[in-house]
Amino acid sequence: MKKQPKGFTAILHRVKIFLVAAVAAAALTACVTTQHDSGFVSLFDGKTLAGWTLVGQHGAGYGVTNGAIYCALGGGGNLFTEKEFDDFILRLEFKLEDGSNNGVGIRAPLGGDAAYLGMEIQILEDGAADRGKWGPLRPEQYHGSIYGVVAAKRGALKPPGQWNTEEITAQGRHIKVIVNGKTVVDANLNDVTNVETIRQHPGLFRPRGHIGFLGHNDYLEFRNIRVKALPHVEKDNSAPAGFAALFNGKNLEGWKGLMKPPLDNPLKRAELTPEQYRTAQAQADEDIRGHWKAENGEIIFDGKARSLCTAKDYANFELLVDWKLPAHGDSGIYLRGSPQVQIWDPYTKPTLHGSEVGSGAFYNNQKNPSKPLKVADQPIGQWNQFRIIMVGEHAHVFLNGELVTRDTVLENYWDRALPLFPSGQIELQNHGDALWFKNLYVREIPAK
Repeated sequence: MKKQPKGFTAILHRVKIFLVAAVAAAALTACVTTQHDSGFVSLFDGKTLAGWTLVGQHGAGYGVTNGAIYCALGGGGNLFTEKEFDDFILRLEFKLEDGSNNGVGIRAPLGGDAAYLGMEIQILEDGAADRGKWGPLRPEQYHGSIYGVVAAKRGALKPPGQWNTEEITAQGRHIKVIVNGKTVVDANLNDVTNVETIRQHPGLFRPRGHIGFLGHNDYLEFRNIRVKALPHVEKDNSAPAGFAALFNGKNLEGWKGLMKPPLDNPLKRAELTPEQYRTAQAQADEDIRGHWKAENGEIIFDGKARSLCTAKDYANFELLVDWKLPAHGDSGIYLRGSPQVQIWDPYTKPTLHGSEVGSGAFYNNQKNPSKPLKVADQPIGQWNQFRIIMVGEHAHVFLNGELVTRDTVLENYWDRALPLFPSGQIELQNHGDALWFKNLYVREIPAK
């Protein structure tokens, strides 16, 4: 056997120790990485744009280079995931050039301006912003901001040409943005109470949508794009965070009957003396007895009485209502005691006059839009959900997650020369049809 050089055994021993330590460290790192990224799936295969769709292409649009998605210089458009997401954590890396401008769209529809109909998490090379490339910017237009809504803390971006990491969490109304390990946005969207902001940004209330990149003709790259879906569990008659339940699932506590004409008119009710009001309300409550009832966690109506109203008045609010109706059914939701967000059957032939346009619009409007933007109703017999946002005289209405009425004035049906009442009761209207309601929640929005 060949004699080993002097000291070789000691060197070999040290090499073995080093290799063992390196393997152990690598295993630990792999374990940590696995735990850190547990549940995440890649949105980008590193080679193609499979799983993505380009909307409103500008110039060369988007492409793939060196394992990254790039937005072409002088091009862009909106590159969206084919899949929709509600609650999620999104992780990605991006590299800016001098003056790059883009955005990450979340909960966005495929059409329209994602910054308003969904949300845009701004991507912006802030140095160019400070040099005045885009003129004066508002705080909520800098990198990491919820564009036009919530301002991000500054100072987290790396210089142009370097890769940045970003994590975006959307869980219910909680939006969090971390850039290079620094939390720049940690916002509760329920804290947004500015009426003009709410009017301009119905996408703040969209429960789900696409993730995408919103190109503005500047070159930049994205890589390591991955997402983790977060649990999203809804329990009947259990109010989401920030909301109060209008229906407890057991009885009609907090509800009352609608007074008979002409006292269904808020202007006429206002003329009553306190004693007259108590008498008329007692009659209305007797009228609905046995016809509106709580059963199996639902409000059920047999079609044989007048409408059901909240005992409390509301001014600015966000309202959630689940409903279903029979074939040819007809109903509606009165806001501030004024008709109405329409509910009816757009499918069963022959349809009621006008019902083919679908539910969710202000049927009684004359000067302002009275038809929905699209038909979003579920098939008859299935549950539908309204999300109604009322601020000032304007409202957005989502039906089953789709925006069907956008920033539309609800007219004062009772006297069209008057503005809408500043507050009033919420009513479940009927036209003599069986009806079902559940999951009625309200979130009052302070006036600012």
